[in-house]
Amino acid sequence: MASAAEQLAANMSWKAFGKAKDLQNRLLFTLGLLIVYRLGTYIPLPGVDPEQLAALVERAQGGIGDILNTFTGGAIGRMSIFALGIMPYISASIIMQLMTSMVPSLEKLKKEGEQGRKKINQYTRYGTLALATVQAWGMASGLDSNGISSDPGMFFRIVAATTLVGGTMFLMWLGEQITARGVGNGISLIIFCGIVAELPGAIAQTLSLGQQGILSPAIIIGIIIMAIVVIAFVVFMERAQRRILIQYPKRQVNQGKMVGGENSHLPLKVNTAGVIPPIFASSLLILPLTAVGFFGQGGPDWLTTVTSLLGRGQPLYLGLYVALIVFFAFFYTAVVFNPEEVSENLKRHGGFVPGIRPGKNTSKYLDYVLTRLTVVGAIYLSLVCLLPEILTSRMSVPFYFGGTSLLIIVSVTMDTVSQIQSHLLAHQYEGLIQRSKLRGRKR
Repeated sequence: MASAAEQLAANMSWKAFGKAKDLQNRLLFTLGLLIVYRLGTYIPLPGVDPEQLAALVERAQGGIGDILNTFTGGAIGRMSIFALGIMPYISASIIMQLMTSMVPSLEKLKKEGEQGRKKINQYTRYGTLALATVQAWGMASGLDSNGISSDPGMFFRIVAATTLVGGTMFLMWLGEQITARGVGNGISLIIFCGIVAELPGAIAQTLSLGQQGILSPAIIIGIIIMAIVVIAFVVFMERAQRRILIQYPKRQVNQGKMVGGENSHLPLKVNTAGVIPPIFASSLLILPLTAVGFFGQGGPDWLTTVTSLLGRGQPLYLGLYVALIVFFAFFYTAVVFNPEEVSENLKRHGGFVPGIRPGKNTSKYLDYVLTRLTVVGAIYLSLVCLLPEILTSRMSVPFYFGGTSLLIIVSVTMDTVSQIQSHLLAHQYEGLIQRSKLRGRKR
């Protein structure tokens, strides 16, 4: 027989959504702030020469600018006030997450509950400000030295860097407001909005190539079918998990009453590392391409040689890409999941895995299972991320909806839908409680 929660979840419909006024207000608030973000990507940076900027963007195509331009919704290509996007905050968050696992004082702070979390978030904001300042100054200096500024000099660099830092901090504030008063994770939704905004242009370019005869209709239809299959595969893998059975022994309390003895599950995701491995791997591999793009023909010979070997679709590039994804998948999984800590928590609360002794043996067992899952997750990430590289290099398809972008879109969509369902379920529970109170008063 279905539980009360399952029955409520089955009854969720548009009628239930129409009654959930708080959820509607949250959705409208989220949509409004995302519109503000999109409008900001069209506000140009002061003092930038549009013609020289277009020439620079064309020279730097294929480098790290392509990924950042995708994540920022085209803000870098237009050199808007949001050109840095939210990436400094993402980098600071990843660095803080790594440090909380390696620095004892931060690890202790993480275990202090809500107060510790607030302090870590504050440190993350400081880190975001520092990273944004460094990146903004580097971007402003690069624009000035490449003749992009209409009025070159120190004044342009200071104004441009200050504007870029202010844009990033404003986006961070927008993300926090969406998380607190809207629906979904604000930072993830901002990245999601930027990626989706670039999709129509890529699709239109692909169809345009079909009209020109460069791509055959069969290839375009195959790309559409393949995109649907890959999305379904990503959804399946992102939801896949290994559930380890945990048992709690019965214990006697007051007056001989027995409590406990229930079973629970420890879910281990197949892709514990999420989208971090592809982001790190892509950033490391395209640095030489970006450097050559900015140097033009004046770069050193060894840099040109490395760039030719690491070109998009080259065997060395694909091999290193897969190797870096696998490395970061294992590295980041080891950072975010500690088998020894989990086994100690289970032992402290009396839980154990059937057939496995608590403590060290449980830790070894969890590490063994997690290692096998990470192998599958790394293979899955490699396949999804190699697909757009092969399409772009072998078939000349301007289809950037793949790899990291696809993973972000699917994961953010699933998380947002899950939160909407949670709000609807909570609204239905509130309705049941109110009706039960009215019935009690009548009685």
